[in-house]
Amino acid sequence: MAAQQQKQNYQRILEHTLEEIGKNGAVPTLLLHSCCAPCSSYVLEYLSQYFEITVFYYNPNIYPETEYRERAREQERLICEMKTENPIHFLEGTYDPSVFYAMARGHEKDLEGGERCFRCYELRLREGAAVAKQGGFDYFTTTLSISPLKNAQKLNEIGIRLGEEYGVPYLQSDFKKKNGYKRSTELSAQYGLYRQNYCGCVFSQQREDKLEKLQLDIDRQM
Repeated sequence: MAAQQQKQNYQRILEHTLEEIGKNGAVPTLLLHSCCAPCSSYVLEYLSQYFEITVFYYNPNIYPETEYRERAREQERLICEMKTENPIHFLEGTYDPSVFYAMARGHEKDLEGGERCFRCYELRLREGAAVAKQGGFDYFTTTLSISPLKNAQKLNEIGIRLGEEYGVPYLQSDFKKKNGYKRSTELSAQYGLYRQNYCGCVFSQQREDKLEKLQLDIDRQM
């Protein structure tokens, strides 16, 4: 049986990287894949001190399209309203849900947080790596690790591998650390951001709908 890969302290690795960047005095460019405005809020506040950031909004997993459009609008609005030390730009990827459904084929019944989600991580990070390479960015990363429900180790493993494949360093991170998630909720309230109640895809929406129905049934019986 293969040995399990040792867990890393990705926040500590990030802090070391940022310390080295600070010593150099330059402002490198970062392509930041974002899933939504609330998740990006703290990450932008934190990383804009060190990078010129382009937020790459690429999420073909989001269902329905109205939900996708709402999240994209909120992302743009946040970028316009945030006051940051270095510039933040916005780049929207192609919204093509068929790409997500092709990736998820055969994994429709996977549990949330399982193999389907890992494939979704890679789908979005791969596009981010490709865009980062094409645009000549110094680094790329994702906001996804801000969520307590996302697997930071898996995200970093995928990101590091894709970084090596595309020749763009992946900025290792676990943004939920150091009260990152808590700060994101505070910023969401400050900017009045729309906060969704499911991850984004139809499978996560169905799960939340089932849980809500279950809670309603319980409430009726009490």
